[in-house]
Amino acid sequence: MIGTLTNTATIIVGTLAGAVLHRGIKDKYKRTLYDGLGLASLGIGLNATITHFPQSEYPVLFILSIALGSVAGTALDIDGRFKRLVNRHSKLGDGKRLADGLSTAILLYCIGPLSMLGPVISALKGDHTFLFTNATLDFVSSMIFASTYGLGMVLAAPVLFCWQGLFYVVAKVSSSALSDALMAELLILGGLMITASGLSLLNLKDCKVLNMLPSLLVPVIWFLVRSLF
Repeated sequence: MIGTLTNTATIIVGTLAGAVLHRGIKDKYKRTLYDGLGLASLGIGLNATITHFPQSEYPVLFILSIALGSVAGTALDIDGRFKRLVNRHSKLGDGKRLADGLSTAILLYCIGPLSMLGPVISALKGDHTFLFTNATLDFVSSMIFASTYGLGMVLAAPVLFCWQGLFYVVAKVSSSALSDALMAELLILGGLMITASGLSLLNLKDCKVLNMLPSLLVPVIWFLVRSLF
């Protein structure tokens, strides 16, 4: 778990450093940072989706996953519940903007090739290279997020720890549970969600990305059912 612990620590340190800068940044520069984060999210998301799409064994599964997952997430109002929760405890940030920032940061930190494959490789081979690389990238990203949204962005760190810890434990218990095919489907969906976050940051379209999170369960259920027959 040394790789995950390092990744979590870099987000905390980066957030603290960025929060110090946050106080001295004028609004016009914050808007520039929003735009920069939006463009970065579009690039990262599209790259993840396009790169892993050729590896998909079921080219229409991601469409079905987005459709079913979004309907389920909307029915549960995940996006609304999350924003209301953050707004009630917004002393660490700027209310609604903090909620938007956290949802985007969590997706960028967690739903990516390095963050998802890293703990698996760490568990199976003891190689922490992916996670150390991811930690370096997240350190820079967390500084930018915190300088834009404030100290409240530190709340993304425990989410990352639990997310990567889940992949680490599953890989330790059963390496076959996280097949290359399943990882490809999850990364395709993750890329689409990060892209949607970029559109929200650029004020082009509020896709309510958190309502799409149940989509990640659809490929898991599909591969689980398939393994039974």
